[in-house]
Amino acid sequence: MTGTAAVDVVCVGESMVTFVPSTAGGRLADAASFERGTGGAESNVACALARLGHAVRWISRVGADPFGEHLVATIAAAGVDVSAVRRDPERPTGVYFRSGDGEVAYYRAGSAATAMGPGNVGRADAWAGRVLHLSGITAALSAGCADLVGELTAPGPGRPLVSFDVNYRPALWRSADPGRLAGLAARCDLVLVGEDEAEAAWGLPDADAVREALPRPAVLVVKQGARGATAYEGTGDGFFVPAPDTPVVDLVGAGDAFAAGFLSATLRTLPLGERLRLGHALAAAAIGVRGDSLAVLGDEAWGRLRA
Repeated sequence: MTGTAAVDVVCVGESMVTFVPSTAGGRLADAASFERGTGGAESNVACALARLGHAVRWISRVGADPFGEHLVATIAAAGVDVSAVRRDPERPTGVYFRSGDGEVAYYRAGSAATAMGPGNVGRADAWAGRVLHLSGITAALSAGCADLVGELTAPGPGRPLVSFDVNYRPALWRSADPGRLAGLAARCDLVLVGEDEAEAAWGLPDADAVREALPRPAVLVVKQGARGATAYEGTGDGFFVPAPDTPVVDLVGAGDAFAAGFLSATLRTLPLGERLRLGHALAAAAIGVRGDSLAVLGDEAWGRLRA
């Protein structure tokens, strides 16, 4: 993470317009009206990092449609550089609906972001920051997206620190081997994965088993839900920090918020324990509000969090 990169972090991945029932609870089929928002693992991380004072760029593709316009404007308003986002005149912006009870309906097949690949996202652009942040969701969107993640995680001169959030989504891997996620993770410098994800995707029962399976990343963080998280650095033993006891309003986006907090503390070269604590702090803020992204927090709430 040395050098004079123009931005601190580059995030690459799909963002979608989200619709959540105006009235909490109940089935999507019964909802009479919806509130619009934005959602996407990498753009969520980008927005949170920008609100924490970092220079962040988001790279993606959106449709040349009103939803794409809304996404780009909203993410830019959070302080993120969106100059590398491309409009696709042939494919739509992805959309999804979700209830507060965990019911989700995706409309992302054939979206503009699924057309991302090494031919239209250059390595030089993606490697322009001190950190490149990716997620396993992108690798599952299409063959081109999988090739892109493979290209961006490959070794080469000038490669920044590569951060990879596994973000295993079973529905996206029904026709593919999720073991590919472990192969991608092994190529990265900083890997974040939920203990439940590691068990579901790879059959690994606990944090130590995950580290044994992924010994190469310099830093591995295994998130353990409400209990906390364990981080491994170099050849050291796992370092556990418990999560704060926080009332839950909405769990969606907590993992992205944790990633942003951990990355922010990493950029500030804080000790491992402080990196975990800032991750927990942002995750706690995320589960205390309704919505996919910490961009919904007001300035007063962010001021308290930063203090």
